[in-house]
Formats: sequence, structure tokens, C-alpha cells
Amino acid sequence: MNPLKALRSQLGKLQRLAQPYFLPVEDTSSWQFLLLAVALVAVVVGVTLLLLTGVVGLSGAAIPELRSRFLPGVPERLAALWAGPGGPVVTVLMVAGLGCFGVFRGKLRQGRWLPWLLLGVILLLILVINGINVGISFIARNVDNSLVAYDQENFWKIVAIYAFCLVVALPIRALQSYLIPRLGLLWREWLSGRLLGRYLSNRAYYVLNPNDESAEGIDNPDQRISQDTASFTTTSLSVTVEILSALLTFFSFIIVLWSISDTLALWLLIYSVAGTAVIVFASRKLVALNYQQLKLEADFRYGLVHIRDNAEAIAFYRGEQQESKEAERRLGGAIENYNRLIIWEALISVIQRSYDYFSRFLPWLVIAPIYFAREVDFGVFGQASIAFSQVLFSVSYIVNNIDRLAAFSAAISRLEGFQGKVDEISGEAALLRAQEEARVKTGADAIVVSHVDLMPPRTDRLLIRDLSLTIDRQQRLLVVGPSGCGKTSFLRMVSGLWPPASGTVQRPGEGELLFIPQKPYMLLGSLREQLAYPLNPDRFSDDQLRHVLEQVRLPELVQRYPDLSIKQDWPRLLSLGEQQRLAFARLLLNGPHFVVLDEATSALDVTTERHLYALLAERDIAFVSVGHRPTLTAFHDTVLELDGTGGWRLLPAAGYDFAHQL
Repeated sequence: MNPLKALRSQLGKLQRLAQPYFLPVEDTSSWQFLLLAVALVAVVVGVTLLLLTGVVGLSGAAIPELRSRFLPGVPERLAALWAGPGGPVVTVLMVAGLGCFGVFRGKLRQGRWLPWLLLGVILLLILVINGINVGISFIARNVDNSLVAYDQENFWKIVAIYAFCLVVALPIRALQSYLIPRLGLLWREWLSGRLLGRYLSNRAYYVLNPNDESAEGIDNPDQRISQDTASFTTTSLSVTVEILSALLTFFSFIIVLWSISDTLALWLLIYSVAGTAVIVFASRKLVALNYQQLKLEADFRYGLVHIRDNAEAIAFYRGEQQESKEAERRLGGAIENYNRLIIWEALISVIQRSYDYFSRFLPWLVIAPIYFAREVDFGVFGQASIAFSQVLFSVSYIVNNIDRLAAFSAAISRLEGFQGKVDEISGEAALLRAQEEARVKTGADAIVVSHVDLMPPRTDRLLIRDLSLTIDRQQRLLVVGPSGCGKTSFLRMVSGLWPPASGTVQRPGEGELLFIPQKPYMLLGSLREQLAYPLNPDRFSDDQLRHVLEQVRLPELVQRYPDLSIKQDWPRLLSLGEQQRLAFARLLLNGPHFVVLDEATSALDVTTERHLYALLAERDIAFVSVGHRPTLTAFHDTVLELDGTGGWRLLPAAGYDFAHQL
């Protein structure tokens, strides 16, 4: 991809990520967002001039000597501005800018006015600081001239003006330093919530395979929602503010520089454009390396989290050596890529330093001849150096920040890629829902499977062919078959996670059917929240929760944790058998009419297993079970036997022999 296409692509990604916080994208064109941005600048410039005029007028009326001492020449320049054509133009633009925000007020709902207001205040502070910096350049010139002329009285007067400028600038800088990260924090809160909502809707978290390193899809969604979002919002604002500041600095000081020497201004522009072109060409590799580094670092971190989450299993297997090799492999990839990254960064650093060193000679080479010809005073040297450095810094923004911009570009690609992927999944989910309406119906009083073919999503492997069966409120179905034959896949279809390839499925509505896997889900929360999940824990009293724990034979859990609000690392503290019993307690509290059990009692003894199934029977809960124990037939009336090649048969559970499966 050529540089222009790559730039347009990145700008498009940036717009899709950044604009929604400030203006909706669904019914808004990009030009409308840019129009509001220009309108904001016009309003802020107008407000700045009005405030400056008001301050000058008040200071002149209150303390005339103070204004003449600290604001020399400013009242006259302001009067000339408002008396000339500039005043009406500024007024018209400011009113037009306010009118734009009035026209778009209907789209600035849901708190979107706040970021525009904060941006306006930040821009106002930038303008004030930039004006102070321009004034300081003239102060520096007068200081040099007073020193050369041995004018002590004028020197101390100018120093007092300089001190006044510092007193004004410091609190403005402090306020700006607070508002920029504050706006970034608000933006991060909004963007993280938006991405998290999309990630958890339409089962995008289930469809994505974040740990397949060979896939070209989305890796480490946790990092993208947390770290990449924080980096993007912070860097976006700082880069935007820095670019605005650079533009204002350029236009302010290029006028000062041009008034000193048009030749110096032209040489500066030529030098900066050439240097920027060289550094951009040399740094194209940085974007790809930064993108890869983010991915490899996240993969390494996930490997360490995986070790922590499976510490006991690794310890039982004595698998430290194997885990160490895998962790070192992931670390090695990150180190190898980072080694290439620092080589390129060192090369670009040399170019940047060379660019900076040679730029210091230009003012001397151009100003010295006209100074020795006595065409300018000595103070011009200092003012020219300040103006030159300010303009050079503004036009060399890309050169000075290329490594940061490269990392920012990589973060944009990762975050927008994640957002685009979850949006794509949402679109596919909506299409699948429309296609499934004819095949899958919810709200039925039974599970009805009619002439269904079942295949795993995105594959053509047939697991079950032309299956038809009915499970009503009085039936219990046991699904058996060899490993890999599709037992759990059948449960996924019944539970609504997988659609059938053909045929129709009717199932109970939401909340009437509950799925319990072999290893129950343990959320990050209290014991009360564990038991009530996914319901609101406030629905149940402590006595209800303790009673249901005793029903599933977990009275010792109540004794160990009398305070049900305690939060612990439950997957580590509870054995698999305790987790399975806790899952049954959760089931009893939820009270569904149908339950799907995927080897949900595999870690329990036969006596406890019989007790738990008896609890389900007492409550007239229909259930579909997957299991391999012959004792399970006693709790079911029908067996669905699968062979893994599409074949199946329904048999009575009484007298079923596990040794004679298909």
C-alpha cells in the first residue's frame, strides 16, 4: 500500500474510533464532524479576542500604569484589529460557529456536549499560551538590546514584564495539564464501555477465538478493551492538542520570523519539509514493528495468566519445564521483535539528532550577514533564534514524534480492528437470527427437535443426521456415545448456542432452560453472587442461600464462610466436586423448567449424584444429560445414542447396556 493510501486508511480508522464520542456516526457524515471542529475553532478564537479586549479595557480603566507597563502596544493593536476588516470577520465567524452547534444540538445528546466544551476550553488555553510565547519573544529581544546598551532601568522593567508573563502562564499550563487527561479519562470510560457492550452482546466473546496465534483474527481482546483503549484515548488527545498547538505556533512565529528575514523563513520551510520526508520514509517499518510488539507482549502476558489460572494442574503434572519452555517461547518472540524495533528506533534517533543539530546553524548563517551590515540590532539574534526554534518545532512535529506516532498508529489498527470485528459479528448475528426464525422457535413448553442436521459452525462435518425427538416436562433424556460423537454439540444446539444446519428446533424461553457444564463457571464475586448467578443476588435471603447449600450437601461451606458476601478465588479454593454441587445449588435457586447437564456430576460419588438427581425429580424439572456412568440410566427414561457419523437411535433407559453402543 502506498503512503497516501495508508494515510487515508489510518485516518478512516481514526474517524470510526474517535468520532462516535463527539458525534454519532450512524446518521452523520464526516464533513459534519469537520464542520463542527472548524466551528469550535472559530468560536474559541472569537471568545479569546473578546476576553483579551475586555481584560485590556478593564486594566486600563482600573490601573492605567499597570497596562502601560505590562501590556505595551497591545491596546493599540486590538483597537486596529476591531477597527479594520478583521473585527467583523471574527464576529461573523464566531456567530456562524455558534449557529453550527445550534443546528447540530439534536445530535449532541447523551452528554456529547461535554467533550466539545472541554475541547473548547483546552483550545482557549492553547491560544492564550501561544500569545504569551509570542510576547516573550519580543521580551527576549528587548532584554538583549537593553543589555548591549547598558540600559539598567529598561532592563529591570522588561524583566518585570517577563515575570508577569510567567505568573499568568503557570496556572494556565497547570489547568491545561489537568483538563487534557481528564477529557481522556471520560473518553476512555465511554469507549471502553461501548466496546465492552459490543463484545458481550450477540455472543461476540463466544464467537471470537482470542488465543489462536495462527489465526488472522483478533488476539487478546482483553488487552484491546483495557490497555489499547487507554493508550488510544490519551494519545489521541495529546496528539490533537500538540498538532493544534504546533499549527498556532507556526502561524504566530512565522509572521515574526518573516518580519525579521523572509530568506530565513523560506530556508526553514525547505529544511523542515525535506527532513520530514526523510524521517517518514525511514520510519515506515516502525508501524508494523510496533503493531507486532503489542500482540507479542499480550501473548506473553496471557501465557503467564494461563499458568496462574492452572497452577494446581501444572503442579500435579510436574509440568514446570514444559510451561517454562512455552513461556520462554512467547517471551523470545517479544524480545526478538523488540530487538528489531530498537535497531530501527536507534537509526531514526540518529536522523532526528542530525536534523536537530544542523538546524541550529541556519539562523546564524542567515542573520549574521544582515547584522554585520548593521541592518538589524543585536536583539534580533535572540528573537530570531526563539522564533526559528518555535517554527521549526511546529513544522517538525512528525520528525520529533515519529516513534510515538508509529505506536499510536499500531494502537489505532488494533483497536479499530477489534471494533470492526465485533460489529461484523453483530451483523452476522442479526442475519443468522433472521435465518433461524424459521428453524428455531423459543417459548415452547417442550424441547422439540424435528428433522435436524447438526454441523459445527463454519464446517461441513456432519455430526447428526435427520434427528427428531421431543422432550416434554415429564421426560428425562440421557445422551451417550463415543468421545467426539457430538454429545456436547447436541447440548449446544438445544441450549441455543449453535443453530441447526437444517430442520427446526423449539425450546423453552429465556430463563426456562439452564445449562450446567462439567466444570461450572465460577465468576469473580462473592459466594452470594456465585449461588444466584445469573440472577440478582438480592432476590434471595441469606437463609435461602444457606438452606440450598445444605440441600446439595455443602453445609461445611456455610461453616467455612458464614459471611456470604466474602469474595474468594473460588475455582482455586473449591474442588471440582464442590463446584459441581454449588452449580446444582445455583440451579435450584434459578428454578428452570428444563436443564441441560454436560457430565455435571462426573466428579461426585454415586450417592451424592443420586441425591442431586432426586432433587431435580422432586421439583419436576425436565433434564437432558450427557454422561458415561451406567448409574445414570436410573434417573432417565430415554437414551439418545450417537455414533459420530450422523447415525443415532432412541432407546428406553431401563436395561440399557453401555457396552453395546453403536
